[in-house]
Amino acid sequence: MNEKWIALLGRGDKPTDAVEDYCRYLGEALGEHGIELRLERVEWNADGWPAALRELQQRAAAWRDRWILVQYTALAWSARGFSRRFVQVLRTLDSAGARVGVVFHDVEPYSGERVIDKLRRRVQIRTMRNALELADAAIFTVPPEKISWKPRQLAKAGFIPVSANLPVTSEHGPRATAETRKALTVAVFGITGGATGERETREIVGAVRYAAQRVGAFRLAIFGRHAEEREVALREGLRDVQVEVSVEGVLDGRQVVEKLRASDALLFVRGGISTRRSSAIAGIACGLPVIARAGSETAAPITEAGVALYSEEKEKDLGAVLVRVLADADYRSMLAEKSRRTYEEHFSWSAIAKKYADALRPGP
Repeated sequence: MNEKWIALLGRGDKPTDAVEDYCRYLGEALGEHGIELRLERVEWNADGWPAALRELQQRAAAWRDRWILVQYTALAWSARGFSRRFVQVLRTLDSAGARVGVVFHDVEPYSGERVIDKLRRRVQIRTMRNALELADAAIFTVPPEKISWKPRQLAKAGFIPVSANLPVTSEHGPRATAETRKALTVAVFGITGGATGERETREIVGAVRYAAQRVGAFRLAIFGRHAEEREVALREGLRDVQVEVSVEGVLDGRQVVEKLRASDALLFVRGGISTRRSSAIAGIACGLPVIARAGSETAAPITEAGVALYSEEKEKDLGAVLVRVLADADYRSMLAEKSRRTYEEHFSWSAIAKKYADALRPGP
């Protein structure tokens, strides 16, 4: 190894930690470029902020001139998303002479119309602006021009999409197709918690009912976070249509890959599709057509993949797009090929690691 970088994380997430998984997969891919990426955490949630910052200062004394890639999500640095302490972390690293890179996994502040929501939004925007000021480099997971708060100092800003936090390799063999199975299968990988998940469940039920009435029987495989919480509502909503429903909770990465490769399409309803939506990119990684909504962050290279977009403005458009994907084998095959090609070019870990190496290493 020629270089040693550090990925610095805040509080972990449970039962799965997408940011930690991201860093581990990225570290494996950076090894091909002679870069070792070690994971470290600031344990503020266990030790309290004063002790955590003192301990970070001691560790950072050995990090002079080394790239420290600090991973930003608001909840990783604050229990309620008031992420202002994140700036103190960056100042501590800067004072130690480290080369500070910030990876913005959250690129937008949280929504909401309550007074506390508006206050939290102001804090988050100020935190992200200050972080960009302090950083030597910033990596955004969506194109900066798509971000609502219009980041300044774009010379520091790079765009690198996320990948699927999955062990996607050629050893899994070709993806199963409808011709090798009895019925078409539509996958849903994860549902959001809370009230948002209730809305997503209604959208899934509505689209699946619409499609089943037009194309006949097919399978619906739902798995991942919060899926089991929605099982009763899903089965009740689909009990009188020709759809075989399978619901499972959190699976390990290899199981997720197997589930996706055994499907014919991925239905993604967790907001607009974008280059930071790893659960949507999981479908692209496994060579699937992805049925998703266009949103404010939807841009290349996600639009180059096999994505069939629907509009919220058109009544029953999600169901109509699902019908087209299920009913037209040639269209489905074309979308699958676009997903495979775009994954290799833009979303594979090897492609992403190369972008990091190119962005953070000095040129010849």
